[in-house]
Order: sequence, then structure tokens, then C-alpha cells
Amino acid sequence: MRAKREEAQDDLRAEYDFDYSTAVRGKYCHRLLKEGANVVVLEPDVAKAFHSSAAVNQALRSLIRVARAMSREPAASVQPPRKRRALAAS
Repeated sequence: MRAKREEAQDDLRAEYDFDYSTAVRGKYCHRLLKEGANVVVLEPDVAKAFHSSAAVNQALRSLIRVARAMSREPAASVQPPRKRRALAAS
């Protein structure tokens, strides 16, 4: 017969003993929002396309430049085409 395993002993140091019943959820949330911290979670397929947050920022800045350039272009004329006069048959 196998002997029963000994119960795992709590070998954490006293300074790591934390009472989670006194924890406050979102304690620093307002400070982070005030300072401008922003977290965006990318979908896995999008995250595969970028190797770092700098690459994501570069791509988004390029997209912003293109969108601004496209919105500044004058709209295509919406006038109907002119009718040509038929040449008189002689």
C-alpha cells in the first residue's frame, strides 16, 4: 500500500501573507485614466501581424494620414455628362 501524501505546507514568508478580504478593486483605475494610460486588447489574428506596440502605433498613424488625405480631396463632380449634338447629315 502507498502511504498518504503529506499535506502541502504553507512555506510563504510572512511578508507575502496578504489578506484579500481587505483588497480594493480598481484602486488605481481613475489615476491611470487621468494620466492617459490606455489599454487596447487586440484579437489574436491581428496581434500576429504586429511584433510590438510600436508597430501597431506606426500602422495606425499611417492609416490616420491616409484617411485625412482622402477626406481632403475634392469630391468628384456629380454633374450629368453633356449631351453631344448630333452632326447634321448632308
